[in-house]
Amino acid sequence: MDALVEDIRIEGDGVKLHGPAAFEGMRAAGRLAASALDMIAPYVVPGAVTRELDDRIYEFVRAAGSVAATVFYRGYSHSSCISINHVVCHGIPSAKKLAKGDIVNIDITTIIDGWHGDTSRMFLVGDVSVKARRLVDITYECMMLGIEAAKPGAHLGDIGHAIQSHAESQRCSVVRDFCGHGLGRRFHEEPSVVHAGKPGTGTLLRPGMFFTIEPMINLGKEGVKVLSDGWTAVTRDRQLSAQFEHSIGITEEGAEIFTSSPKGLDHPPYAV
Repeated sequence: MDALVEDIRIEGDGVKLHGPAAFEGMRAAGRLAASALDMIAPYVVPGAVTRELDDRIYEFVRAAGSVAATVFYRGYSHSSCISINHVVCHGIPSAKKLAKGDIVNIDITTIIDGWHGDTSRMFLVGDVSVKARRLVDITYECMMLGIEAAKPGAHLGDIGHAIQSHAESQRCSVVRDFCGHGLGRRFHEEPSVVHAGKPGTGTLLRPGMFFTIEPMINLGKEGVKVLSDGWTAVTRDRQLSAQFEHSIGITEEGAEIFTSSPKGLDHPPYAV
């Protein structure tokens, strides 16, 4: 029998379906996370120190009465992940300075009243190469095509297929080692959202589901490896990688994006 707890119904496959109050909670958490990325945009410039960018995010989130979900998560001690060039995800803020021509992903998850808002964006540091800008554009398009495919009656495989088809049509590859995930009262839960797949396969999408769509697209091959720090994932061939991420909720009509930029800075170049 389904269980009803705090506006959440847990289905037999372990997927949680959320009601109106939960949607309100996710909107608040998502807006704060997106606002943090809006805030940091003017500071992502040549010479910026990634640890100092993370400090700004920490102070912004704290001033809003929140905390980043990554702080003390499985031993992690920063408010964001900052991944540069061939770093696929989970880059650790450090004394490293950004250089002109870098492409950078900043990923943050904020918590408000127990709800998690998880999002990431790419940033262009000064003038970047044509191939780097193209990769960023393709990755954003992949995410939005995935979100467009997320609707009641569709399957997770439809999302993966939309992303994979577009990436591969542009001669890019899709990372399989990491995927999107359910979220809500917990940072990570069911379902797992793989960014490649076949139409009509995988978990059925139903109104009330919350999850992230966060494709990682490589300019070269899909292979990645995790460095000795246990977090930083890089492309095996050292080619560029890019990622965008939104947290969404399935509605009766389609998908609601919880983490859209309040300032309209969803895709670079950002006018700040």
